[in-house]
Amino acid sequence: MKIKVHIADDHKILIDGVIALLNTEDDFEIEGHSLTGKQVVDWSTKNKADVLVLDINMPEMDGIDVLKTFKTRNVKIKTIILSSLSDPKLVQEMILLGANGFIDKSDASDHIINAIRSVNNGMQYFSDGVKSRLLELYVSDAKIKENNLNKNDLTERETEVLKQIALEKSSTEIAVNLSVSVKTIESYRRNLYKKLKVRNVVGLAMYAVKNNIV
Repeated sequence: MKIKVHIADDHKILIDGVIALLNTEDDFEIEGHSLTGKQVVDWSTKNKADVLVLDINMPEMDGIDVLKTFKTRNVKIKTIILSSLSDPKLVQEMILLGANGFIDKSDASDHIINAIRSVNNGMQYFSDGVKSRLLELYVSDAKIKENNLNKNDLTERETEVLKQIALEKSSTEIAVNLSVSVKTIESYRRNLYKKLKVRNVVGLAMYAVKNNIV
């Protein structure tokens, strides 16, 4: 089954470039495009896609307001932010609003195909530069406020799940490796977010590295 993708950006040339890239693969189907944030919201009232590729800086309504509107209206669509605005605190804000991935526009051609596939499969995805800046932010935050937890505060199973998440295994792969259901792994994942007081996969990976779990 093909992955249906809608693309939202105020530059038609970028939209055409992304479409051209996706058309080189067999597993994508383009579900239209939007040139403004308002068009995205209007489109979402009558149409569906598996993955939305969304710019932040757009006329009428920016990407932040689009995600806020989706949250208010309970619109469920996996979203990858494709933007040249990649300040790590902004990335964190977009994740909190429901974004599943973030790619710097300068890295789009190298990452967009893998990003859409990963996000469609329930994983988060960050391009290399964004991931590096997020890690730097977590290191900085850790120096300001040390996390009181250490690896001894995790159960043996929690530690094993955390290790595999940090190694970029999907929930399905972890479930197979540990002979449990995907639902069980997702429950462990949510508990780890809460227990370790982190917001995304990068935070979990940073904790794992810091405590020599990987």
